Amino acid sequence: MTTDEKLAAILAAVQTDPGNRGLARDPHDNLFTATKGDFEAACRSIAEHRQPELGIVTGFFIPTATPAAYETDGPLGAAFLARALEPLGVVWLFLIEETGRRIFKHAGIPPHDRGANSVRIPPATFSDDQLVASPTGLRVLPFTHLIALERVGPGLDARCRNMRGVDITDRTEPADRLFRLYPQIDPAIRTIGIGDGGNEIGMGKIPHETIVKNIPNGDLIHCRVPTDHLIVAGVSNWGAYALAAGVYVLREVKPPADLFDPNRERQILEVMVREGPLVDGVTGQQTATVDGLTWDEYAKPLVRIRAILES
Repeated sequence: MTTDEKLAAILAAVQTDPGNRGLARDPHDNLFTATKGDFEAACRSIAEHRQPELGIVTGFFIPTATPAAYETDGPLGAAFLARALEPLGVVWLFLIEETGRRIFKHAGIPPHDRGANSVRIPPATFSDDQLVASPTGLRVLPFTHLIALERVGPGLDARCRNMRGVDITDRTEPADRLFRLYPQIDPAIRTIGIGDGGNEIGMGKIPHETIVKNIPNGDLIHCRVPTDHLIVAGVSNWGAYALAAGVYVLREVKPPADLFDPNRERQILEVMVREGPLVDGVTGQQTATVDGLTWDEYAKPLVRIRAILES
């Protein structure tokens, strides 16, 4: 397979809709067609950068879960990105609420050479001026790329909602501000969104009418915050797998043998669920599952991507 064929096959592996969310309800105008070219552009922006430094923003809180916790979709993919890209010389840091930082202590990631592997998303009580001008503000965390992975963002009314339309703004720090303020600090920074439902940071790149005609509750939940590049996948973690694979393809490097191993990924998920804790975002239960899928269904893209990389 050529490089272009591999990238196309990787994207096809993750652009299905196992949860029937309506990602491609309209065959001609949907979340997949609206982001044509974004996947390759996102991969190239990292692969072709001399010294990529990623800020990975994640964490979708489920207040009605048992227990109330962050969902498995997002943190698992963020941990995968870190494990996958660090051998390529990519520097990374997780950004999440203070209560979520402990999740990444159990994610199978080698110790970070810069100390802590995560930082707190600045709370809403911090003004924009504080974040930009303060000596301890955003300038002390320089990134070349800011990635939002399954991170809810505000709609037109500035409220954040889950797929059911429930307002969770008060349980979510305003991470969307980072995607507005960082490019002001450094116009060269590239922003990437990865999502699967229309309510995540990055989805503002898609026309509102496209979201409405495809996604139930789309008019209410559509996040209006755009990113430079947007990867839409059937499960957001799948988008992270695809992004990492695309960088390997473009760098013409073979990944470690256990990187795209479903068994290894399941072991890491089990520990993160137990110690985080994390919950399934669909069922609300503390189980080692993602978006209500069986493990075999969830792991299909991993198996397919591994086969593509080995071809």
